[in-house]
Amino acid sequence: MEDYRTIQGVSLAEIEEKRSRFIARAAFADSEEKALAVLAAVRAEHRTARHNVYAYMLREGSRTRYSDDGEPAKTAGLPVLEAIRHAGVIDCIVVVTRYFGGTLLGTGGLVRAYTESAARALAAARIVTVRSCVRGAVTVDYSLYEQAARLLEGAGARMEEPEFAAAVTLRFVLPQGEEQPLLPKFQELSRGAARVEISRPFYTPF
Repeated sequence: MEDYRTIQGVSLAEIEEKRSRFIARAAFADSEEKALAVLAAVRAEHRTARHNVYAYMLREGSRTRYSDDGEPAKTAGLPVLEAIRHAGVIDCIVVVTRYFGGTLLGTGGLVRAYTESAARALAAARIVTVRSCVRGAVTVDYSLYEQAARLLEGAGARMEEPEFAAAVTLRFVLPQGEEQPLLPKFQELSRGAARVEISRPFYTPF
């Protein structure tokens, strides 16, 4: 599986067009169940709104869904979906709530409003790259702790909490393959005494 981009957490944006309020919420969702839970929460929060338009794209099964929720066909859900595509993210849902302001916007006005509100919410989101990574642990004598830590930092490892016992164990995460050049360096540093454990690859933001 290739690396991919998604968002972390939730981001919000709001615009007003001819007194209609468009409130967009972008959220991480890596399953249909999670996407529908976000939608249900927005509907509960904005139960008096005229429309709760949504679109989501999931990596699992390449699933894509959108709804105009009562707006004219292709003026709402599809523009929101296109905003997600344009942002280049997946495992993401965007819900745009509209409080009607009394003035009809026309098809062009609706497309612009839904596109802009969704795009702003996505622009406000924290976008991360999910990569195939490994988790590692290297155990060395205390006298080699700082040198081992420098090797890991130099390799761009994401450090986790070390374990201090009879020896010190440094724990880290690296993109898959980046750990290979470190293994001989640890052995050279410790004269073959370092104990190194590397996990199976897994996908995580890095």
